[in-house]
Amino acid sequence: MATNSKTSRRLKIKYRVRKKVVGTDEKPRLSVFRSNKQIYAQLINDDKGVTLVSASSRDKAFEEKKGTKTDTAKEVGKLIAEKAKDAGIENVVFDRNGYLYHGRVKSLAEGAREGGLKF
Repeated sequence: MATNSKTSRRLKIKYRVRKKVVGTDEKPRLSVFRSNKQIYAQLINDDKGVTLVSASSRDKAFEEKKGTKTDTAKEVGKLIAEKAKDAGIENVVFDRNGYLYHGRVKSLAEGAREGGLKF
């Protein structure tokens, strides 16, 4: 475990949730990671251990965009939904990765729902 108490708390929550949340072929896991500046999202099939689709705020589409990190997270959610639709994925399981469901994580989830993902 990490020495930082905030990080170790997040990891404890992450492991507790990951016991129940599993991605399959029919319902991949939408995993979110946020750093101080960026946000990343992946659709993962845990049965095969494969990342199916990914999107992040570091993609070329976001180089010119200005706005808050929350706005960017919503756009990343829409982008991951668009890529998932192209891959034939509609239903996912949301994995907030131990982060609280507010702010950027919530915004990404709302963007993905607006893009057409169901979870």
